[in-house]
Amino acid sequence: MTPANRIPDDQDEPALLRDQFRQLLRYRALLAAGVVIGLFGGGFLALSGEDTYTATGEVLVRSAISDPFAAGASADKGINIGSERQTAVSDTVGTLAAATLLKAGDDVTARDLLAGIQVTNPPNTLTLRFAYTGATPEQARARAEALANAYLTHRKARTEDSIKNMSDGYRAQLGPLEEKRDLLEKQIGAGADNDVTSARANIIVSISELSRKISELKALDTTPGYLNKKPVAPTSPTGPGLPLLLGLGGVVGLALGLLLSWVRLVFDPAVRSTRELVRSLGGPLLGTLPRERAATGTVLAIGRGGSRLAEEYRAVAFRLAYDPEFAERRRLLVTSPRGDNQEAAAAAANLAAAFAEMGRDVLLVEADLRTPSLARALGSAAHEVRPPRWAAEEGDGNWPTGGRANVDVPGSGAFALIPGTTVDNVPRALTSTPVGRIVAEADRPGSVVIVLAPPVLSYADAVALVDRVEGVMIVCDPREVHRSDLERIREIIGASGGSVLGALLHPGRRRLRPVRRSTSARRRTGGDGPGPTGGPEGPEITGDPTETLGLRSLTLPAVRR
Repeated sequence: MTPANRIPDDQDEPALLRDQFRQLLRYRALLAAGVVIGLFGGGFLALSGEDTYTATGEVLVRSAISDPFAAGASADKGINIGSERQTAVSDTVGTLAAATLLKAGDDVTARDLLAGIQVTNPPNTLTLRFAYTGATPEQARARAEALANAYLTHRKARTEDSIKNMSDGYRAQLGPLEEKRDLLEKQIGAGADNDVTSARANIIVSISELSRKISELKALDTTPGYLNKKPVAPTSPTGPGLPLLLGLGGVVGLALGLLLSWVRLVFDPAVRSTRELVRSLGGPLLGTLPRERAATGTVLAIGRGGSRLAEEYRAVAFRLAYDPEFAERRRLLVTSPRGDNQEAAAAAANLAAAFAEMGRDVLLVEADLRTPSLARALGSAAHEVRPPRWAAEEGDGNWPTGGRANVDVPGSGAFALIPGTTVDNVPRALTSTPVGRIVAEADRPGSVVIVLAPPVLSYADAVALVDRVEGVMIVCDPREVHRSDLERIREIIGASGGSVLGALLHPGRRRLRPVRRSTSARRRTGGDGPGPTGGPEGPEITGDPTETLGLRSLTLPAVRR
């Protein structure tokens, strides 16, 4: 059996056209601007232009003929309709028509008169259509009729001149023959021989032939044609009118908008389609989050009934759970390309809740030590719990052994959270032994460790964790991330020994609740305040920050727990 050849999706032309059309629709502002410009231009042309009127007359052209009723007589004998069209718009016809109009009180030059005339010939006819466009209906009618009559007059005069010239030529030939005939008649009277008689007879025949031709020319019907359709004054202005001009303007404006959108698309560095995102990132598309108004005061969509966002997070979690590469390690690093990390934090929290709902023992580590905010965003759902025994024994009270929280997910279970805190030496904290031991908790059966890292292109924190958390998920907005950013992320993660498990797209939803200025001030001054787990803000950080090369130095003083 012959195998069926399937065209790859990248070469499927209908799919590519649909994809490109969807990409053009991303720039709705340019499309709307093009339509508005087109409508404005059409309305301006319709309202600003002067009204013009067109009167039309039709002339049937015929040639001179001796007997129009004779069998086989043809009215188009010797007529070149193309030459007649040129004659109808000649200066001679214009001068004759201008003279006729001057007698009627219309003082117009031949050049101005011919500027408004258009002579056409309907196919397969001997008809000339005179269409004149004037400022008023009466002016258009009078000038169209004057030009048609001037053409007929000129053509008749031209025919009569031709007949006169031919008649004069025949008469010039007839004069010598008559003189020779008279001479021969005198010789015959003196007793001429038979040769003279024969010559005289031949001359008489020639004279008779010339006389017949002259008579036929005089008998010709020199009517040049007929004005079959007399021009009448138009009742309405010519032109497309306001509705048609608006329609044409809208179509032209839409074409202009599409052109502008295409130009914008060509020079847009952002990802233009999910196919391009997958190709640039080197990983699959795990899901696309729907636009949904989240409940006030919480980032957890898991646990809210009837939430489309929660169902999408569950689908992503199931897809990761059955991914062979993730199932082997059960470690996930969640980060974003650049900018703030709010959407990545929400994705990490909801994936942790989804895995907890599946019966997994989930540990969520907030490794964003630059601007930690996840615990505050979770609010009352996070409750401080006692850290493990090894953390109490081996830890020095710093992150990540300083504290843990238990996050309750309504109707779904709970997961453990290690909240992030500000530290003096971020790289030393991320590469410490306790971090490796915490990540190694994923080796226990039924356990999942999710690590939230800062934007991978803004800080090197995520790169420092890739060697321990091999699987990376990128959370990004397809309208803001650039293709070059995704390619760079793929190279960085691959060079660090990790792999991209996929991308999670979000539609630019509302941001998480920002940290208020007063709370940040209290943290900087070491004042007491409610921490993310109901206690103090964080542990006291000690040690020399110059022992390792810092990725980015922080000037904030140490925060006491």
